[in-house]
Amino acid sequence: MNVAVRAMPGRGRLALAILAGMAAAVPALAATDVRLDPFDPDLTDKPSLQRGMALFANYCLGCHSLKFQRYERTADDLGIPHDVALRNLIFTGQAIGGLMETSMPAEGAKNWFGVPPPDLTMVDRVRGTAWVYNMLKGFYVDEKRPFGVNNRVFENIAMPHVLIGLQGVPEVECRGKKAANILADRSRILEKDPAARRVREDNCSWTRVVPGTGAYSAAEFDQAAKDIANFLHYVGDPGRLERRRIGYWVLGFLAGLFVLATLLNREYWKDVH
Repeated sequence: MNVAVRAMPGRGRLALAILAGMAAAVPALAATDVRLDPFDPDLTDKPSLQRGMALFANYCLGCHSLKFQRYERTADDLGIPHDVALRNLIFTGQAIGGLMETSMPAEGAKNWFGVPPPDLTMVDRVRGTAWVYNMLKGFYVDEKRPFGVNNRVFENIAMPHVLIGLQGVPEVECRGKKAANILADRSRILEKDPAARRVREDNCSWTRVVPGTGAYSAAEFDQAAKDIANFLHYVGDPGRLERRRIGYWVLGFLAGLFVLATLLNREYWKDVH
């Protein structure tokens, strides 16, 4: 490997270094010191994927694009008729074969949010499905933030809680003065003492929703978060199920070939022995 690197021209070595740096950065991005509730995606659950696409199109696509994913491919994979997708899931006037772009202008997004909202095509591959699921459920009221909310998984997140109409107004309750102080002055304390985050996690409840403020019950919102996370898991690698299906056929073919090769080998050697 070292010889190959030395033999590469300057640009080749630079490209290899960049790729190595990107590979090393992925685990760092995915890591978090917040305990995450487990979530196992299920790409065979078509109703969940359909609901997830509908929720993403209605609540997320206004800011976040999926610019490496096409509506037509997604609709076909999830069993959604094209006319239904055009009528209910495409709000930008695009054709069914278009990429899932956001209608938000990049310059306007930069002025409103400081930076344009990121594309989410690969967020599941980088962060993990459990991270996405917990982030969607991790918002809570924080009057110090520009949009009035913060997120226990993504600290000081620079976005509104777009699902608040479904979930309701999420509040946090902490037991003990220390945990309350950590929550009230989180940025300064957590920068100096990362262990303070664990104290906050152990002594605070993040699931309290003001009664009557959301259209969904707690169970319904939990399912909605799972549906969106499941859909983004599919988007990160749309060919995963097809690749797995083909893999079974390949393994079956190789098993049959092994049997034939074994019988042929016996036939060749029976006279020798």
